[in-house]
Amino acid sequence: MCLNITLGELCQLVEGGAVAIRGRAVLEPAGGPGDKVFPPSHSVGDSEKRPGAKYAFETRRRDGKDIRCVLIDSVQSQANRMEEALQALWDDRRLTLPVIEVDLSRAAPDVHRVTSLTAPHRVADALLRDSFVVENGEQRLFRLSTPGRSFTDASPRNAGPLFRVCPTGLVFGVWDSTGPKGGLGAKFARVLTSEIIGIGAEPGVKTASRIDPAQIVNAAATIYRKRPESGEIPTWTLDPEEAELNRGDEPLKWGAKKKNDGTWKQGEGKPTTANHSNIPPTIDDIAGGVTIDRAEHTVVLSLAGLRRLGFTEDGATPRVVLAALGLVAILAAESRGHDLRSRCLLIPRWDAKEEKSGALVLEAVAQDGSTTPLTLDLERAVSLYEEAVRALPDSLRFADNLRREPLATLTPSPKLEQLITQSRVVSAAGADVEEE
Repeated sequence: MCLNITLGELCQLVEGGAVAIRGRAVLEPAGGPGDKVFPPSHSVGDSEKRPGAKYAFETRRRDGKDIRCVLIDSVQSQANRMEEALQALWDDRRLTLPVIEVDLSRAAPDVHRVTSLTAPHRVADALLRDSFVVENGEQRLFRLSTPGRSFTDASPRNAGPLFRVCPTGLVFGVWDSTGPKGGLGAKFARVLTSEIIGIGAEPGVKTASRIDPAQIVNAAATIYRKRPESGEIPTWTLDPEEAELNRGDEPLKWGAKKKNDGTWKQGEGKPTTANHSNIPPTIDDIAGGVTIDRAEHTVVLSLAGLRRLGFTEDGATPRVVLAALGLVAILAAESRGHDLRSRCLLIPRWDAKEEKSGALVLEAVAQDGSTTPLTLDLERAVSLYEEAVRALPDSLRFADNLRREPLATLTPSPKLEQLITQSRVVSAAGADVEEE
């Protein structure tokens, strides 16, 4: 039996007819079986430099056997991709959804805005925390405004306040760890998880080189960090007399990094550090990509987790909205494909023998473990969500204008705007600040 899901049937699943809705896809590199893909890389210490050290390898069980796997896209990364897909739908005015945005057009015009759908910590993000909103003609910090207080007052036993301002926080999880209550701030576990792993993974190598068309060589000169004039972006110079000085009047070579104590770590001063000169061919085996037998995408929407959320109003209806929102997020991200990063484009695997695609298939998982396949596409999921939103009780209902306007528009506080501006000035000269 294949269930072409309706709102009534989704209500039954959410109210106890199922513990989860899950899906699995079998993927492969767009270049075909055997083509290499590049997982996300992580920093490693000098003592840990071994083949594939920058990738997250682990052993998983498949058919009773231990198989080496590699993380290709994490739960957190997948959540961000789903939220970006929701943002695109909201921008196209296809979703009635509370969205809070921060207007960064003055401090960071290329970014323009950050919203509760694109901020890393959603409505609890520091960009929202350190911004102002105008309410009743008065400028207030977001946390002191009506939507801000609603969020800080929410709890898993009373999720309504958060539902009204950021329902995606109830789907993807949120923790108000830097709010007025500190570590005791509102904390909601994610109910939607998605992950892509590579099965049967083996690390590879990659090569790098650069031929300078101007034939500049490192031996030609030492370059220095030029002493900047007021408001000038740092650049390099060949004249040590023009160089910025470290303590002890030492001319700083280009590539120097500033430490937290105000002193400098000396740079190499080679033309290569300013992207001039040749780069000899090198072989990188700690982040050289991987070959895999296949990739598996697994997604789980926990209906049991939704049932743990408390609402003083009709509890079933907002949970149904959240379930429908989770389904929209899954299918919206799936419709955009899996172009995850440079040299990591995955596509569904086609099984020629069974004439069957490995594309994502959703199914409801009952209390006894039995499953029922679900027939649902993105257009139907959006319609299902909007129908559920219209059924909300008056105290939780979203305003009609939330399909085209944000719930609130914030502006960065002067200190936040200054921090953004100064950071961009530093970044314009390259990575010249040493991070700990």
